[in-house]
Amino acid sequence: MHAPTSTVNQLIEAINHGDLDAAVALYEEDGVLVVQPGKIARGSEELRHALESFIAMKANLRSEAEQVIEYGDLALYLSRWNLSGTDPSGKAVTMGGQSTDILRRQRDGRWLIAVDNPFGPQALPRVDG
Repeated sequence: MHAPTSTVNQLIEAINHGDLDAAVALYEEDGVLVVQPGKIARGSEELRHALESFIAMKANLRSEAEQVIEYGDLALYLSRWNLSGTDPSGKAVTMGGQSTDILRRQRDGRWLIAVDNPFGPQALPRVDG
């Protein structure tokens, strides 16, 4: 049985190596990904499309710090990350954030990603006033 961090490390490796099938397989079938604040991909088909865009950038994704809080079959994964790559026009892209993800232990002992929020609190809507 592996730890939640192993699943996230496998996701980083899959994205960095351009392995879309391996990346999608690390999410629950009905998992969600915050693609950008206000835009969410739900389920395997939408996850596949969203992850394709990261992979198309020939991304170099790195986790710089992480912490996991487990409670039974749930785990809250917190991290700081950065990504560098190239957009479809050839322009350099750099991104970074503080991720807050929820993983769930499956019956077979594997941990899969249920909610992937790479933007952490930045995903909150702005409140003016």
